[in-house]
Amino acid sequence: MSPASPPPKSNRRLRWTLRRGDQLAAVIVLLVLIVGTSIYAWRDQNRRSRSIHIEHVEPLPAAFVVDINQADWPELTQLPGIGETLARRIVESRAAEGPFLDHNDLQRVRGIGPRTLERLKPHLLPAADVETIAGDLSPAEESGS
Repeated sequence: MSPASPPPKSNRRLRWTLRRGDQLAAVIVLLVLIVGTSIYAWRDQNRRSRSIHIEHVEPLPAAFVVDINQADWPELTQLPGIGETLARRIVESRAAEGPFLDHNDLQRVRGIGPRTLERLKPHLLPAADVETIAGDLSPAEESGS
């Protein structure tokens, strides 16, 4: 055999194969990964089974309602179809003519008709009794009684 000739084929190792020691190390690393992943999955499953389950209740609808005899104009602008101008008119009417004795009294405000009143009714608290708001009467109504 000359020094420049390649080694015989039977002794030649392919470059992409691993030696026995390297194969053993790779198998050990894979086994450790498999065992570690299995332990993690088992512990995670146990954690989930011990978690607290909360029953959720249907949310209650929150209705926006206003007392027309107490609300200021910014609060009244939250009502459907009521802008700043109309809200200010409601407050001015309440100050000049006294409290609204029922919801239909809102029609005395310029700009509120039957259709607007029907849209507002679901958002209005029931009007207070006359005796409850008797102290709120305007000076014109007090002198007339």
